[in-house]
Parts: sequence; C-alpha cells; structure tokens
Amino acid sequence: MMRKKSVSASKASLVLFLCQMISALEVPLDSKLLEELSQPPTITQQSPKDYIVDPRENIVIQCEAKGKPPPSFSWTRNGTHFDIDKDAQVTMKPNSGTLVINIMNGGKAEAYEGVYQCTARNERGAAISNNIVIRPSRSPLWTKEKLEPNQVREGDSLVLHCRPPVGLPPPIIFWMDNAFQRLPQSERVSQGLNGDLYFSNVQPEDTREDYICYARFNHTQTIQQKQPISVKVFSTKPVTERQPVLLTPTGSTSTKVELRGNVLLLECIAAGLPTPVIRWIKEGGELPANRTFFENFKKTLKIIDVSEADSGNYKCIARNILGSAHHVISVTVKAAPYWITAPRNLVLSPGEDGTLICRANGNPKPNISWLANGVPIAIAPEDPSRKVDGDTIIFSHVQERSSAVYQCNASNEYGYLLANAFVNVLAEPPRILTSANKLYQVISDSPALLDCAYFGSPKPEIEWFKGVKGSILRGNEYIFHDNGTLEIPVAQKDSTGTYTCVARNELGKIQNEVQLEVKDPTMIIKQPEYKVVQRYGQVSFECIIKHDSTLLPTVIWLKDNDELPDDERFLVGKDNLTIMNVTDRDDGTYTCIVNTTLDSVSASAVLTVVAAPPTPAIIYARPNPPFDLELTGQLERSVELSWIPGDENNSPITNFVIEYEDGLHEPGVWHYQTEVPGTQTTVQLKLSPYVNYSFRVIAVNEIGRSQPSEPSEQYLTKSASPDENPSNVQGIGSEPDNLVITWESLKGFQSNGPGLQYKVSWRQKDVDDEWTSVIVANVSKYIVSGTPTFVPYEIKVQALNDLGYAPEPSEVIGHSGEDLPMVAPGNVQVHVVNSTLAKVHWDPVPLKTVRGHLQGYKVYYWKVQSLSRRSRRHVEKKILTFRGNKTFGMLPGLEPYSSYKLNVRVVNGKGEGPASPDKVFKTPEGVPSSPSFLKITNPTLDSLTLEWGSPTHPNGVLTSYILKFQPINNTHELGPLVEIRIPANESSLILKNLNYSTRYKFYFNAQTSVGSGSQITEEAVTIMDEGKMAMASRQVDIATQGWFIGLMCAVALLILILLIVCFIRRNKGGKYPVKEKEDAHADPEIQPMKEDDGTFGEYSDAEDHKPLKKGSRTPSDRTVKKEDSDDSLVDYGEGVNGQFNEDGSFIGQYSGKKEKEPAEGNESSEAPSPVNAMNSFV
Repeated sequence: MMRKKSVSASKASLVLFLCQMISALEVPLDSKLLEELSQPPTITQQSPKDYIVDPRENIVIQCEAKGKPPPSFSWTRNGTHFDIDKDAQVTMKPNSGTLVINIMNGGKAEAYEGVYQCTARNERGAAISNNIVIRPSRSPLWTKEKLEPNQVREGDSLVLHCRPPVGLPPPIIFWMDNAFQRLPQSERVSQGLNGDLYFSNVQPEDTREDYICYARFNHTQTIQQKQPISVKVFSTKPVTERQPVLLTPTGSTSTKVELRGNVLLLECIAAGLPTPVIRWIKEGGELPANRTFFENFKKTLKIIDVSEADSGNYKCIARNILGSAHHVISVTVKAAPYWITAPRNLVLSPGEDGTLICRANGNPKPNISWLANGVPIAIAPEDPSRKVDGDTIIFSHVQERSSAVYQCNASNEYGYLLANAFVNVLAEPPRILTSANKLYQVISDSPALLDCAYFGSPKPEIEWFKGVKGSILRGNEYIFHDNGTLEIPVAQKDSTGTYTCVARNELGKIQNEVQLEVKDPTMIIKQPEYKVVQRYGQVSFECIIKHDSTLLPTVIWLKDNDELPDDERFLVGKDNLTIMNVTDRDDGTYTCIVNTTLDSVSASAVLTVVAAPPTPAIIYARPNPPFDLELTGQLERSVELSWIPGDENNSPITNFVIEYEDGLHEPGVWHYQTEVPGTQTTVQLKLSPYVNYSFRVIAVNEIGRSQPSEPSEQYLTKSASPDENPSNVQGIGSEPDNLVITWESLKGFQSNGPGLQYKVSWRQKDVDDEWTSVIVANVSKYIVSGTPTFVPYEIKVQALNDLGYAPEPSEVIGHSGEDLPMVAPGNVQVHVVNSTLAKVHWDPVPLKTVRGHLQGYKVYYWKVQSLSRRSRRHVEKKILTFRGNKTFGMLPGLEPYSSYKLNVRVVNGKGEGPASPDKVFKTPEGVPSSPSFLKITNPTLDSLTLEWGSPTHPNGVLTSYILKFQPINNTHELGPLVEIRIPANESSLILKNLNYSTRYKFYFNAQTSVGSGSQITEEAVTIMDEGKMAMASRQVDIATQGWFIGLMCAVALLILILLIVCFIRRNKGGKYPVKEKEDAHADPEIQPMKEDDGTFGEYSDAEDHKPLKKGSRTPSDRTVKKEDSDDSLVDYGEGVNGQFNEDGSFIGQYSGKKEKEPAEGNESSEAPSPVNAMNSFV
C-alpha cells in the first residue's frame, strides 16, 4: 500500500493555491498556466469607502480588476447607472475601471458628490466594489466676531474659546502668538481636545495681547487664523488658594461611545491653585496594559485599539493640597462589522460539491445578505446546484454554468463589510508544472525529494515509476506527498536513475521524467590530532579526505572558529596545516572544514603552547588517560560511572570531563555529558530514553587535556514518548499565499524512541477557526498554501514517536507571506524651505493595504532642469528612505533655482509599492558661485583690462557684478577700497586713472536678487614711468664721478678747519688773571653762547632729542620721508638724489627701498654729518 503524508515540498501545488485563494490576492505560481484558465473577475484595487477629495484637483476613483477573459467595467452613482459617455468631464482609463473626473478644466467637485459603485464583469460573473462616498474637502473662513479683552484676577481660572469653523475633514487646532511661535503649555496651561485653551490658574506672565487660535486644514493645505485674544492679569494681595474644580467635562458623570479598533480619548481639565494633578482609574478593573497612554500632562487618557472589554466607568481625579474633584465617564464600545470568516474563492470540477461561508461579528450583531453577480440573490437567476442557508451557500453537483461571483454583505448601524468570492467550475486535463528532465543530486543515506507539481480538474491521480519500463513504485521505502512529490527517505547508490511521474484524470494523462544522482559522502579519513608544542617550535595538523569523484571539494582551516591569522608562519598544504615559529598567541582550536556542493564535514584539534622546560627541569605534561571505567546501578534514566585516574605528570588534575557516544543515532560522535572536580572518581549520570550509551573520561590539568579513556561498556535505555518539543518554532511566509512553518528538529537522543515525527498545527489568529493539524516525518519545515496575505497565525509543533506524544507545546505567532503594497501614499505635498532644502509630506497608506511589515517610505526625487539655463541633463534619481510610519522628511542638497520632481512609495518586507504621482516643485534663487575666472591683461601706466567668466552655477538670474579694488604698498599695507557695480551682461572692463607702478588687489563676485556670491581675487601692477627711471639712473652715474668725490672731500676738509678754529677761540681766556680761578671753581650759572651771538654752545646729550626745524635734519637711519609725491622714486629707489647749497653744504638725500618705521614723539635731532653723507654713497 502507498502511504501518504500531508507535507508540502518546496513548491505548493497550484490546486491548493486556486482552491484557497483569498479575494483580490491572486498571485499565480505558473503565469503561463493561469493565462489559459478562465476565471471570474476579482476586484484588485478600489478607492476607500469614505473618499474626501481636494476640490482643486481632478477626482480619481479607482477600480481595478482581473479575470479571464479580461472584465469590462460599469459604474452606478447614487444607485442608478452612471453614463460616463454623456459627461465630457468624466473619462475611464483604458483597460481599467478607474474614473477620472476633470475638475482642473472647468468642472466643480461639488457637482460630483455622491455614492459610486464599480462593477467588473466577464462571461463567468460580475464582481462589485464597495460603495465609495465622494465628498470634497472644505476649509471655510472663520466667522468674524468682536472679541472683548479678558480681565482676570491672578490665581483665577480662564478658558479661551477657539470655536473653529466646521471643515471636512475637521481641522487641526493649535495656539500661537504674533511671531508664529507656539504658546508654551504645561500642567497649568494646556489645550483641550475641543481646541480651547485652558488656564487652571492665571499668573502675571500670562498677560499678552496675541493669543491666536489657528486651524489647519490638511486636505487643502490652508491655515485659518482667529482674531487675537487679549488677556490682562491684575494682581490682588494675597492670592487666594482654591481646591480643584473641573472645567471640562462638567457635572459629575458623562457618557462616551467609541467603536472597536479605534482610539479612545478621555479628557479632564481642572481649575485650582496650586495647579491640580490629574489621575485616572477604571472602576472595577485595571487600565489595559501596553495600550494605555497619558497625554497633555496626564489630562488626556488614550487607549488604542479598543475592544468590547474596554467598556466601563473611567474616573478622573483632580487633586491639590486643598482637596480633590472627580468625574466618571461611562464608556460603551460598539463595533462595526468585522470578519470571522470571509468567503473564499472556490475552484471546483464539474459534479463536485463546495461551500461559501461568510461569518462576521459586530455590536450590534450584523445582518448577513448575499448577492450573485451584484444582484440580490433572491432575485438573481436560479441555480439548482445552489442553496442559501443563512451565512452559508451550499453547492451540490456543480456544472460549468454554475460559475459566478458571489458577494457577502455584513452590515449594522456602524458600517458594513463587502466581500467578493467566485465559484469557478473548470474541466481541465492534467498538466505537470515541474521542468522536464530536472536533475536532483543528493548524498548517499540522506533523503531525496523529487518534485511533480501538477494541475488538473478534476484533481489528477499521481503515480511514480522508476526507469523507462519500470513498475509502479510502492512500499514503505517511498513516501508519496499530496502535492505530487516523491520522497526517498534514505537514498542509496542504487537509487540513481530516471523517475517518471504520471498524472491522470478522466480528461487525460500526462507524464514527466526527472533524474536522480546519489553521490558518495565526503569523509575525513585522517583527522587533525591534539598537539602540545614548545614556544618557537613547529607543529603540523593533518586533514586527509575521501570524496565522490564527481564532486570538487574545498578545504578551509579555521582557528577558534575564525579565519587563520594573516601571517606567513601559517602554511596551508593540500592535506595539512603547518605553523612555523609558534608563539603563545597560536594556542587554540584548529578546525579543518571540507565543503562540496552537496555536503560538508569538519574535524578539530587543540594546540597547546608551553614554555621550553628549564635545564634541569621538572617535566610537566598533560595527565595520562583514566582507565578501568565501570557502569553500576543501571536504571531507566540514570547510571553510575566510576574510573581510576591516570598519572597526573607533575600537574594536579583539576577536573574530569565525561563524554558519551550514542551508538544508535550517531555512532562515532562523542558529546559532552558533564564534568566533575579532579578529586572525584564516580558520578551519577542522567540518561535519556532510547539511547545506546558508551562513556569515556578525559582528565584535565593546567597543561591541557589527556587523551580520552577507553570507552565503557554500552548501555541501551528503554524507549519512551518525547520529553520535549522542537525549539525555535517560526511562521514566516515566503510567498503572499503561504505560511512556512519551521523548527529546529530534535536531536537523535531527544527522540526518546523510534518513529520520530511532528504534529504541525495552525489556525488563523483572532478567528474562531479550529486547529488544522498534519503529521509530518522527521523534517524541519512545512508549507501551508493558500493562506490570506499577511495575516497572523497561531502555530504549534509537537513531537511524537511510536510510544506517544510529547507534552502540549506552547503556541507562537507567525504571519503568512507578504505581498507588495497595494496603494501609493496620497496627498503628497512639498514645502520648499530654502533654495537647497525642501520638506515633503504625505498621508500614510492604510495599514491593511501595506500587506506586510511596514518598513517605511522611500522618496525618489530628481532634478528636471535648471531654471536659469533651461537645459535638460541626464536624470539621476536620488532616493531617501524614512523608517517606520513617518509621514514627512527633509530633502537636502537641492540646487537653487531648479525644477524638481518626486514621488513617494511605501516599503514592506516584500518590496516597494506603486509610486505616487510625480510632484513638481521649484527651488528659489540662491547666491551664485564665484565667477569662473578673472584675468587682468594689458597693463599701462594708468590702466588695467579685466576679463571674467560667468559663474558656473548662477543659481538664479544674475543682476550685476561687484568689483572692489585697493592699492598695496611695498610693506603690504592696503590702501582705500574702491567699489564698482558692473551690469550682468558685461564680461570685460578697462580700469583707468590708476597710479603708475602700483600693485592693486581686486575682489570680484556676482550677484542675484538674493545676494552676493563668493568672490574671486587677483593682483596686478601698472607699469613704471620710463622718464623718471632714466633720471634716477643719471643721478647714480653723477655720484660715482671723480669730481663729485673730490668736491665732497673739500667740503669735509673745510668743516674740519672750522671746528679747529672754534676750539682755539674758546680756549683764548688765558690772558685774564682770574681765568684759572674761574676754571677751578666753575660757576653753574654760566650758559653756553647762543648761535645768534656767533658763538657755540656746549655739547649736551639732552640736546640730541630736541626737535629740529622742518627740513633742517634727516632721520638717524638716513632715510627720507616721502612728503610731496606718491610717485617719488624713493619707494623704488636704488640710486641717489644729492644737491649742494651755494655755500657747499650737503643737503642731499639718500634712499634705498622705502621702509616705514615707528616714531615716538619727534624724529631724531642728530645733525647731518659730511661723513654720513659720504658714507651714503659708498
């Protein structure tokens, strides 16, 4: 007999996919096959039920559907047929049911308000959309009112009413001042849910005249402003403290009704001085954990995702030091309809039976009604194979004419649900979807899975044959899966060959061949061994392998499970690893790993590095292995092991390691069992059922581990049911229509007995479904096909063997597979912050359309063209990713004065959804970059020619160029700055009336209406006057003539004679008798003779610093100040300009390159000296 297991292989069968497919989630496994099959329409995309549109933009009402043949589309408006051909403003997209109502070309959005419904129809039925209510958004102006100033006593409470205009949707309220700064809020001052601003008590600092309430209407991106409100706080002493009084809500009790799944917001704001503190409790219960949040300084209680269990009385308590006040809010949670079991598509063969089930819940209980092809089933054409029984339609002995689309409507006073589910009756001969002659390769003694994915209606029978003329495969050595896969649990070399899969039903037969090759396993026949080596020695590990001749092995060596050090001391050979000049860092575990395309094996050995022994030295070594192992006291789950230690080799044994071998499941593989102190030689060991135990003991000292002892005798424990279940159970879909359940299989000894299998169970979370279970072989994966896209599942995996089940496993939550998001983010808006930065906003997509884990949003943006050059360039799109449910982001690094486009896409684990329509925005002008170049040419005595290039990045419209320049003297000091504005269309300029032989520094930049850009600088020099240069040259020549030198010598001689005469005259006083007395007793009152008396005064140091008359002296450094002309050659002088008076006295000047020195007070009064004058010409 053939035994079958409900185990899914790597590919789910198309039959299961079609039979369990959820409405609007059609993702074929074989697109070519599905193109050939007839299928009723399925709505794949539609606009939301409550669709608020921007009255300034075109209205797009989405309706997309699939089917074979492709469906046609029609619409109703307010319950009657909507003839789009009669309205020039309305068009339908090609090959689509999506309507586009042209508002931007003269239409009015108000004229198209109403309830719309789309019908998609082909020869096999008709699917309908939800009722889509179209309403244009509204942002009315604030009603004008006269606001009286508020005069409030310090410490009193105050409420500033906002009363915003009623908009669609309601506006967002916030308070700001005249400077557009948000008003600070605190426990004392805060905004209520109705938008009013509440003061628990006013303080003097609350006095101001600009309390302004703003209402922001997001749909139209408009903000309305209320007239400013004035508040004046007057002080009275003392300020009276008051106990709390509730400002809102009023009274002692109130009621609140909220819908299941919504956010419950409860508010309490109190007046009082000191400012009261708010506390919330639920009477008779606790506030729900993980769903409760406090906002607005605990004045608002927020509970997310409310359910019927959250109904009850909630009390807020306001308290200060003087007392308390409280209010009780009675909350009732109602529920719009929600699905228990939504109807699923049925694919049936002629003559088969089936059911459509539609179960929903709500508060109040929803009413269930059925439609067939969009018509109430009571008035739809009769079908003898169909019977309606409340929330179930039963089909018996269907025929091809029974194909139709059925709609289930579940409704109550709070809303409705509408689901389409088709019944598709197909008669199809068998098809095999697995590729012909597919090659499978496995290692000997491992499982082989040969695929035979098939389709047919009725469901075909599958048979397998080996060889061209082989007999049908039967028996326990094969497992035949429902999806057509043939499993050979233990493939042997003789399993190699050709296998034929045959699929047949009453309409035909088809077969397909696949090839199986069984390879020899890869083995390490010479494993690396434990080594002890002295420091700076050499060591080698061997790794000799045996492998299948058709497989190419690769050998990798690891140290401590990581790559080998990048060191030339490590030499990797074909069969070994050699380490030269060993150091202490080389100590560790070395692993040889052999990989092929089908298997992998490894072996490890430990290297211990020890110091070279001293001479003479005590020899320290690893201990000798223990011996004489003995098992006593054998029980079902324990045994006592004893041994005799070996020689410890001068290093005390610190502990013993006990290892075991499972000769039944993993012969030759030793596992760690336990370890005991080195003083202990017996141990009680815990055992597992159904294990053939052998034990060995390893001694450990500071040097290392001993060789293992000889194995003990074997001890086989009795079988039992499993003690534990698989770990790491997960449920993650790999396709939109499946759930892949994986787990870590139990180890051999964990099975506790023969026949290890797993019971895999699953059910959809939050749905009253029974558990679906399947028993699978000793594998670690099961694929559930035909699941809804991205819904939570409860999963559990239980181990069992021939003796029974393991304990009841715990449940884990998994999700079926993700699909690409369905819709693009809407209401994409761009706010340009400045010329290089923009902020983009978008509305989040509904979570149910994400169809997966929301990872974030991607913004694609690119530059279309520069507005200044009007030239397009290669479009390089940039992408910014914003994680989580973020609805805005900044776009940095934009180019000024450019046109950009962007779109936004939502991202889940499967990928990106559709892009939103491209949004165009423009950046304003910015300051330009520096001119591309500045050249200075054609220097003359008094002019320079400037040429420049326009900025590489004008970043706007250039208005002018700014040229600034100033002279630079020889000490690099800057002169006065001159500024010139030049028209933007100029590219050169001749500067005139400049000083000759002068260096100038130029600063040049461009301007737009925004401002000046960065500047470029250059320096240039006007040329020197040739006539003055010649004069200077002649002066140098005169100074070197002989007659000039002789003249100067004569002047020096005359001055010397004059000095001698003066000295003699001064000393003629000897002819007076009293002269000697006068000389001996000099009178301090005697003053030197004045120059106007024709006599000379005494020499005095003090007179060296007396001021000189202008023009009579030269500075001590023999330089001359330039006084008369800036064109003097003193600035550039390398010659001499000397003259003599008529009396022969020297009044000439000498100057090298001009140097400016600091002067304190007056210049030096040193007299001009002929010697100095002469030295100046040397």
